[in-house]
Amino acid sequence: MQLTRSTSGGSAASSPASGARRKLHMAPKLAYRNLFYDRLSLIVTLTGIVFSVVLVAVQCGLYIGSERTIAAVIDQTDGDIWIVPVGTKSFDDPSLLTGRERFSALSAPGVASVENIMVSFSSWRKPKGGATTILLVGSDWTGDDRALRPWNLVEGTLEDVRAPSAVAADRSYFKELGIDKIDDTAEINGTKVRVAAVTKGIRSFTTLPYVFTTRERAQMLMGASAEQSSYTLVRLEPGADANKVREELARRLPDAEVLMRDDFRQRSLDYWLFQTGAGAALIAGALLGLIVGIVIVSQTLYSSTKDHLAEFATLRALGASAGYIIQVILLQAVISGLIGYLVGMLLSLLILWASQDTTLNIVMTPGLGVALFGITLGMCVIAAISAIFKVTRIDPAGVFSR
Repeated sequence: MQLTRSTSGGSAASSPASGARRKLHMAPKLAYRNLFYDRLSLIVTLTGIVFSVVLVAVQCGLYIGSERTIAAVIDQTDGDIWIVPVGTKSFDDPSLLTGRERFSALSAPGVASVENIMVSFSSWRKPKGGATTILLVGSDWTGDDRALRPWNLVEGTLEDVRAPSAVAADRSYFKELGIDKIDDTAEINGTKVRVAAVTKGIRSFTTLPYVFTTRERAQMLMGASAEQSSYTLVRLEPGADANKVREELARRLPDAEVLMRDDFRQRSLDYWLFQTGAGAALIAGALLGLIVGIVIVSQTLYSSTKDHLAEFATLRALGASAGYIIQVILLQAVISGLIGYLVGMLLSLLILWASQDTTLNIVMTPGLGVALFGITLGMCVIAAISAIFKVTRIDPAGVFSR
């Protein structure tokens, strides 16, 4: 349709480009009205999208949080090389070395310093009765700022942990440990200890609480000799060739495994996330949420399109192109996706906030937020395809047979 208007300079007909612009401006309006005309269908659509966003966000957040939890202690160290007992699957799979690793490492060329770490499953007897299993971690940070130590301290200090019978525990495990506050007492392997410091956010993937103390006290509680350790961390001199040092240490210590720090970290991740199936379960949960969302949104958009077939047929009969109709449907999907994403992210952040003081470590990163935005819009566009197929097969002449 063309409109002609007389001006002082003559007449000008509206061009095809101006008509295309009008169609372009009308498409969002039509998509918006189609969506909000049936509020019940809109609610069902948004419910499916929000469910998918929340489930994918929580599952992916748990996966990222699991990675960080598994590698938390390793990431807190700056050792270049780890000497571990043969067959060690992860940091949370401790056993004892023979005891000569420290001296063999110190005499190797290129080694600057060595740190022994004690890790052991131990029995924690609660002050009000009952017992649970803990992961006791002992390290010697005296005089070495780079040594492993309890981090994220919210009560107490490192000096307090050096006091006789002192340990540090994480607040998120207070209920499991049967304690309420700092200075509460308990027993580790039959020896009385006192909670002298409290950390926040140090979780264990095995759900067993980490309890930190000094290396000497850990050796005493575990019944180990002064030379023994669970792991030996090796720090290299500046400019030293890490691979050559590792090969030399492996030659000197045939009864132990000598791993680069990143290799031990990756081994721990691979074991807990893939060999145990935990990672596969988290990924499967995220995919399930995505599939459920696509199915719900597809069904709703398809039903909405069927309800408006007469209107779409009328538009086709009036000259609207198939591309214009597709644009309307895609806009409906994108608008639904935007609203569902905002609501879903709000609920996800609320769940994340509520889990801060629990043993669950759910992490939301900027990258995950951006990825979820793209996934949500992609999900809605994929869901719109079934509706598009239905509309593009409309016979425009059908509107005149009604």
